[in-house]
Amino acid sequence: MHATPDKRVRIHVDLAGQVLTVLRPGMEPITFPVSTASKGAGERAGSFQTPRGEHFIRACIGSGLPAGAVLVGRRPSGEIYTEEFARQYPERDWILSRILWLCGKQPGFNRLGNVDSMRRYIYIHGTPDSQPMGVPASHGCIRMRNSDVIDLYAMVEPGTPVTISEGKL
Repeated sequence: MHATPDKRVRIHVDLAGQVLTVLRPGMEPITFPVSTASKGAGERAGSFQTPRGEHFIRACIGSGLPAGAVLVGRRPSGEIYTEEFARQYPERDWILSRILWLCGKQPGFNRLGNVDSMRRYIYIHGTPDSQPMGVPASHGCIRMRNSDVIDLYAMVEPGTPVTISEGKL
């Protein structure tokens, strides 16, 4: 059973601290460890960096999928991630359980042209539990533990604001 998302929820991603914080009016913040880009912060297409600035969740993908469900091209593949399965496909960048697809709000910085976060397919998504959290290791997305991204997914909806910065708010 999913809670109804609060339309006033906001998300902050601290690239320096590798932490995602959910801010809810009148409630204590909830923090999750994350892994952002191994190449640091940057907005350009093809940079494999995590874009900064003001974003919003454009789409929430994966309702009802089991933890570890593999998503390819934003669609469930019908597979469930296991370490054995991963050994068969060592080149894959695993996107698991849920996708929160981000869209930039700042034209010329993280929206439109060659800096468009949505066209870069920048997501908050699940990753194998064997992957490290708290250290930059992604190709630009914001990776989370599967159980954490499933919990986060229940708190948000399309339109939820997301701020990505190189420090705390």
